[in-house]
Amino acid sequence: MGRSRSGDLPGRAPLRSVSGDLPGRAPLRSVSGDLRGRAPLRSVSGVVESPNIWRWPEVYERENAAQDATGALWDTVAELAPHDGADVVDVGCGDGYHLPRFAQRARTVVGVEPHRPLVDRARARVAGLSGCRVEQGSAAALPLADDSADVVHARTAYFFGPGCEPGLAEASRVLRPGGVLVIVDLDATRHSYGAWMRASAPRYDPAAAERFFASQGFALRRVDTLWRFPDRATLADVLRIEFTPAVAAKALDGTPGLALPVAYRVHTRREPAGLLRS
Repeated sequence: MGRSRSGDLPGRAPLRSVSGDLPGRAPLRSVSGDLRGRAPLRSVSGVVESPNIWRWPEVYERENAAQDATGALWDTVAELAPHDGADVVDVGCGDGYHLPRFAQRARTVVGVEPHRPLVDRARARVAGLSGCRVEQGSAAALPLADDSADVVHARTAYFFGPGCEPGLAEASRVLRPGGVLVIVDLDATRHSYGAWMRASAPRYDPAAAERFFASQGFALRRVDTLWRFPDRATLADVLRIEFTPAVAAKALDGTPGLALPVAYRVHTRREPAGLLRS
């Protein structure tokens, strides 16, 4: 699931989970125990912990494998931000799950991730992939040269409305004229999954996030897809790292099978080309 649903962390990279250390929320409960009282971790540049992937990367790996079972989200990203032969940057790449997929078509792929243990996991994942590397850094301070990318991609990472302006500015700096910034987040306005998101993070306002991106010149495409799990144990583990304990229990009870309909929003903005670029 996404890394943050809070809009009140200006200048900082928000959390990946809707539960945990969001303001006013109880800390996450681990799949193996309660973590109440555990202080949030920090990475480079004051980046706030992403509790689901930072604490349980193996469970998050299984979550990634379950996501977008229909392929609709990937098809939309490829349509709106074509990356055949392109230089691609994946901001907040985590442990690099999506990097090999981009590398199948892109000329080069750079993953950027603030949390060193995830950087190490991502580097191990892409070892031996030509033209693919991972750098430690934050969205607000990308360790990349000006005009060095054709596509900057951020999937459920950092970009969730007011407060993400430093990251947007950095993406514009790194993109070449005519390049595309594509931001993928979860649509909390639709399906049961969206309702569970809102229940776990009542301070997150999905409508406000949409208005913010529209004001920043982004186009919006809504995408429906499925998360499909191999077994109930995996489904339960994923729900427990994404939602507060009470909401996770309700979500599990409300999911009779192994598939969940999930909605996404894909925000895209193209950099001006030529003399139009300031």
